[in-house]
Amino acid sequence: MAETPRTIDVSIGSDGIRLGQFMKFAGLLDSGGDVKEAIIDGFVTVNGEVDRRRGRQLQHDDVVVFDGRGARVRP
Repeated sequence: MAETPRTIDVSIGSDGIRLGQFMKFAGLLDSGGDVKEAIIDGFVTVNGEVDRRRGRQLQHDDVVVFDGRGARVRP
């Protein structure tokens, strides 16, 4: 049985944010290069599904998970 990732709420202060930006902002990864590789390689899920689009627009309450850590988009 898969372990549920620890999820933190991250306030973005706007209506939406791109996936790559959010991963750096939330501290899931430090560099844009690392974010790009993780997304392209299929190691990132959004709302439980793998998403390989770095420019995907996230909305409030979307949950991004990478390496057992999760971050929820908050206003």
